[in-house]
Amino acid sequence: MNPETIRQLIEQGLPGSRADVRGDDGVHFEATVVAEAFRGKLPLARHRLVYATLGERMGGEIHALALKTITPEEAG
Repeated sequence: MNPETIRQLIEQGLPGSRADVRGDDGVHFEATVVAEAFRGKLPLARHRLVYATLGERMGGEIHALALKTITPEEAG
């Protein structure tokens, strides 16, 4: 797994979102995801939306994913 593939999966799964994904070892990643879909949602619900875009890859190909999930307004 690579950061670009994860970025594409997140952006396809959350239409209108922007994701910046980093990770050097192929299993541990960190991502900042900006999406209107996060408006009014608590952090756990936001994370679940992102995890849903990655499905079975979480815990498998993607061992760990640290997330920062923000709305466009929060991004400034």
